Amino acid sequence: MHILMTANSAWNIVNFRRPIVRAFLEAGHSITVLAPPDESIIEIERLGCVFIPLAMNVKSLNPLDDLKLLRVFRSIFRLEKPDVVLSYTIKNNIFGAMAATSCRIPFIPNVTGLGTAFLSGGILQTLAERLYRQAFARLPVVFFQNEDDRDLFLRRGLIRNNQAQILPGSGINLSYFSPVNFPTSDAPPVFLMIARVLRDKGVVEFVEAARTVKRAHPEAVFQLLGATDAENRSAIGPATVRQWGEEGDIHYLGTTKDVRPAIAAAHCVVLPSYREGAPRTLIEAAAMARPIIATDVPGCRSVVDDRKTGFLCQPQNSASLAHVCIQFLELSHNAKLAMGIAGRTKMECEFDEGIIVEAYREAIANVT
Repeated sequence: MHILMTANSAWNIVNFRRPIVRAFLEAGHSITVLAPPDESIIEIERLGCVFIPLAMNVKSLNPLDDLKLLRVFRSIFRLEKPDVVLSYTIKNNIFGAMAATSCRIPFIPNVTGLGTAFLSGGILQTLAERLYRQAFARLPVVFFQNEDDRDLFLRRGLIRNNQAQILPGSGINLSYFSPVNFPTSDAPPVFLMIARVLRDKGVVEFVEAARTVKRAHPEAVFQLLGATDAENRSAIGPATVRQWGEEGDIHYLGTTKDVRPAIAAAHCVVLPSYREGAPRTLIEAAAMARPIIATDVPGCRSVVDDRKTGFLCQPQNSASLAHVCIQFLELSHNAKLAMGIAGRTKMECEFDEGIIVEAYREAIANVT
């Protein structure tokens, strides 16, 4: 088959969809990736895919831009004639689905998050719901990464019950993200946050919690790893991040292609996000047997078993985050080890990438 995969960045395909890409290439299928270009193009082509650049404005809410994007999708689908389209991210799901339906091409979207427009209320939310309802109306299957998002779509009549299927995120390569020795009991405790530097990821709450915790535990270290130049309306600029570092609140680690050394050096990985699909960084950390702290919101709470594999705190609440960080610090060394081991076990049972690949195999077989 000719499989076309589309997302709002080439990086998204390389970092989150690699297991699917490899599995279908190894099965003899050809894959075309359609996404806005970035530095990941080389890796996409190295994997054996064909890359087609997609012109789209990720941040724009202009209906004229969206109409243009719909036409671009329709034109490329007619030219490429894929047997099936696998889609990720909001605009690709909505306008890709509309284009594929008009071209009579099977289309399988994965709802990896709801986005600012959908959650903002008012006219933007009304418009987003109308678009989803129209785009997904004739699709046989819609993948979700957590039950909360699925239930929300069902309550609002955006999909039918027989369309919805749950996936455990993007899956995890349990051999690549393998358990590593826990830092020694005499090492300064390290809380690591891995995320794009966005307000919606809870970066501000992380910094505020760091200030609170360090007053009681000055030895604690708070690290932030992730890009500051994200194309997102809630992005926090490099100047602010530098100021936090200069004031001693956090250690900014920049970016990396391999997060494993940073996770291995940490005692706990933190993500105080406002909402997630299935947070990749927490899944990776738990697979490496690290306790995790996250907000009690859709997506995050499906990855964390509160007080067993980590802690849940209240969203947009730095005091709650600081409180659970202090609770973690007050655990014995053996209790922290046990949390990490429980997290690894959970990943083995629920988040193995093989589960994702098999679900896609079955879905593609049913629509082609």
